[in-house]
Amino acid sequence: MKLKRGLDLRIEGAVTPDAPVETVSPAAVAVCPGDFEGFLPRLDVREGDAVAQGQPLMHDKNNPEIKLCSPLTGAVESVVRGERRKILRVVVKASDDAVAAPAALSADDPMQLRQAMQLSGLWAEMRQRPYDIVPDPAVEPRDIFVTAFDSAPLALPLEKHPAVSQQRLDAAVAALSQLTAGHLYVCTRRDFALNVGAPALHYVVDGPHPAGNAGVQIANIAPVNKGETVWTLSLVTLCRIGQLILEGRRGFDTLVGLCGSEVKRPHAIATVDGADIAQLKDSGAHLRIISGNVLTGVKVDVDDYLRFPYRQITVIPEGDDVDEFMGWASLSPAKMSVSRSFPFSRFTRLFRPDARMLGGYRAMIMSETADKVMPMDIMPEYLLKAIISRDIDRMEALGIYEVAPEDFALAEYVDPSKTEMQKLVREGLDYLRKETE
Repeated sequence: MKLKRGLDLRIEGAVTPDAPVETVSPAAVAVCPGDFEGFLPRLDVREGDAVAQGQPLMHDKNNPEIKLCSPLTGAVESVVRGERRKILRVVVKASDDAVAAPAALSADDPMQLRQAMQLSGLWAEMRQRPYDIVPDPAVEPRDIFVTAFDSAPLALPLEKHPAVSQQRLDAAVAALSQLTAGHLYVCTRRDFALNVGAPALHYVVDGPHPAGNAGVQIANIAPVNKGETVWTLSLVTLCRIGQLILEGRRGFDTLVGLCGSEVKRPHAIATVDGADIAQLKDSGAHLRIISGNVLTGVKVDVDDYLRFPYRQITVIPEGDDVDEFMGWASLSPAKMSVSRSFPFSRFTRLFRPDARMLGGYRAMIMSETADKVMPMDIMPEYLLKAIISRDIDRMEALGIYEVAPEDFALAEYVDPSKTEMQKLVREGLDYLRKETE
């Protein structure tokens, strides 16, 4: 499958293949339920409780069998709440104290596999289309899509993740294919190092970002229609399911890329999910630290934690101390632009963008810029207008069931109107789910 529409951002600070891997054992980790859309948390622990790695910290109010588990052994240091006592995160401080580990989980048949995935927290790492939420256990998916590469700016290859192996991949493919009456699709790049065998259908995807987005792959292989449900997951989650099948336990080890133009030595870090960013990145003035990539990542402080599902920390200039000659009228080739009306940027190999908006909010201009970077058979600008007006019939007709906020990230970047497209899509999906369920 070859995709022509899209855009690869040329940014400084990529982790080279020969860069060293640093091992960091975090002093604390955090589980943020807000990273799992559709998950309504209810605590299973209190502050001060001792927990083992893999022990549930909270469950979903609507589906109590779906858990979020502790990435390491230690004690619950704090439960951080926001407005209306909303749980923002549960912080676990590492400890050497002996704690009884959870019993091994059995996954010998499809029903046991479902239960094991829910109890281990792996179920929450999947997503359901429509709505881009944690899958409803009561609904059987039409198909399952596995994304085996990340096309986002400065992302590490997923094959390098410690969970990924051929044996785990084979076990997970054989087991997951039993959870759907349809197909299990695995989408990779052409140079994918592992073998994808039956019963999975293997698609090789060529093209620029957002070729690695599950929504783009679904739209070009088997689009989601009204009344249909599709599950999506990454190669990392797939191989963690394989580990659960083979070993009775899931892993929490992860590989994080420390990248961006403000990182002196971009490299990979071997740590665990939800690790304390302070141990991964030194603080500094006028820096924007992002858990994730520059398009969809979450802005974090140096005392924050690695967020799911991101496997990189990107550091770029904040831009609040910039005194640029001629401002927006500057013709410097260091300016990053996708417009042919500014031809000088094409002569610059890599760019050093900052976090400034470089403009103000204005009425949406129907310029069709979003169509040029979205390889999906939808009309994004018209869909956004339908979301703003809360017109459900128009939203459905224009493809709301196919999309997720991340599918609009690149369109948001090139949009001359500075429209917060990802936020609008998330609000539209939540509104549609509330009104139709």
